[in-house]
Amino acid sequence: MGRRVVIFHGTRAEPAWIWYPWLADRLRGRGYDVETPHHPGTNTEPIATFLPKVLAAHSFDADTVLVGHSGGAALLLALLERLEVTVAQAVLVAGYSTPPNDADEPVLQDRYDWDVIRSRARELVFVNSVTDEFGCDAEQGRAMFDRLGGTLVVRDDGHFVSETLEIVDRLIP
Repeated sequence: MGRRVVIFHGTRAEPAWIWYPWLADRLRGRGYDVETPHHPGTNTEPIATFLPKVLAAHSFDADTVLVGHSGGAALLLALLERLEVTVAQAVLVAGYSTPPNDADEPVLQDRYDWDVIRSRARELVFVNSVTDEFGCDAEQGRAMFDRLGGTLVVRDDGHFVSETLEIVDRLIP
């Protein structure tokens, strides 16, 4: 398949928003095939019915890099738990594994098999902010890091909704 990146947008977002197209262009310039799918069910449809649709819509192999933002990052936890292959890297930007605020979070599972998730990515990276206005903050990143290991990058960048996101571009080899 070759080097490939799949960028999963956040809750009620679209692939053309914020830094998603910028990162896709940067990675294409470095030789990656990049998918930026639109999954409107992200964090609006229960994960039990939504996840099989995502799994059926994409293929994954040892050269795949997964990038998820916000609800898309939370989706990566369930996705990794269900994959039958180990991907190269998973980068969770403003990710979370427990409800970050009072909003309904249908993307979350009641429990996770952390050992399986850890085994499904050769490298795990968590990028969180101390000032995330939605609660997808450094504490959420630390909780995932404590369970999964990998790399935790803590910034002061809110919910990471700028037009560029240099840190993620630098984290993908």
